Amino acid sequence: MKLWMVRHAPVIAEAGLCYGATDLAAHHDGTLAAAVAASVAIGTRLLDGMAFVSSPLQRCAALAKEVAVLRTDLPLCRYDPNLAEMDFGVWEGSPWQEVARPEFDAWMADFADGRAGSTGESTRLFMQRVGIAWDTWLASGNDALWVTHAGVMRAVTLLQRGVRVPVTAADWPAHPIAFGECVTIEV
Repeated sequence: MKLWMVRHAPVIAEAGLCYGATDLAAHHDGTLAAAVAASVAIGTRLLDGMAFVSSPLQRCAALAKEVAVLRTDLPLCRYDPNLAEMDFGVWEGSPWQEVARPEFDAWMADFADGRAGSTGESTRLFMQRVGIAWDTWLASGNDALWVTHAGVMRAVTLLQRGVRVPVTAADWPAHPIAFGECVTIEV
């Protein structure tokens, strides 16, 4: 079974903005380029029962719509809130550099259960949410294409290794995931 995950294009916002759950649009040209890359990455052979699922946030939904235009052989896209990016609470919409260091450090000190931005999701809650999508996909026995976010893609790398909740921030995958990048997981 294969899971293709494609990250949305760059958002229309200033660099360095915290926008996990904030519903920002992505740049159109980047979205088109990501759609082409995803279409090529999944290849020409689709298996029966393949799922096409997207985060409902507009930066992903727009990409899913462009992929559907290019790949009419895909099933209708289903929108799953479990594939949305992490909610960073009161930090949403603020530049990361303006997040008070003691608040950020407190979250890092209790990485599994501390709530990001005091009112956002904890890493445990985020991982549980993404884990629902992961488990649903595994149970399906079919290939899937997910249009999603870097945080979800990193969470999936942990889930694939059997890690349901990273205990410390050092356990969180730090590898870069480019806008429009398509990552394939095989199980």
